[in-house]
Amino acid sequence: MKNKTVAAWLAFVGGPLGLHRFYLHGLTDMLGWLLPIPTALGIYGIQRVQAMGQDDHASWLLIPLLGFTIAGCALRAILYGLMTPEKWNARFNPAAAPDAAPGRTHWFTIFAIALSLLVGTAVLMASLAFSFQRYFEYQIEEARKISQ
Repeated sequence: MKNKTVAAWLAFVGGPLGLHRFYLHGLTDMLGWLLPIPTALGIYGIQRVQAMGQDDHASWLLIPLLGFTIAGCALRAILYGLMTPEKWNARFNPAAAPDAAPGRTHWFTIFAIALSLLVGTAVLMASLAFSFQRYFEYQIEEARKISQ
């Protein structure tokens, strides 16, 4: 029996590593194995910024990958948490009754939804702000070079 609360927390906490996918679909889930790739690239982008400074162009592309992966997993946690018990059990527990306990929403599920909304939104906005700031600063530098 797949529990909705466990899936929501796994998507929020371990989503960028694919833990929620492995919990729900097993170790043969290809998307679960692919999720750590953008996560690792984003962490590598953060390490590049720390080593080379904020003018590193590759980090401008790599860091948002981590942010978008975290935000996407937070969205998935919200979707899992808001799924009705009937729909949850029909999809992940087909042998169970439509109103079986693993598909019910509890307070712990609500906390997962609220934290996912808070953290996912903050990470998404920070990723967008970082990307756009770096892009526009680069454009201003290039315009200065052309005008001189």
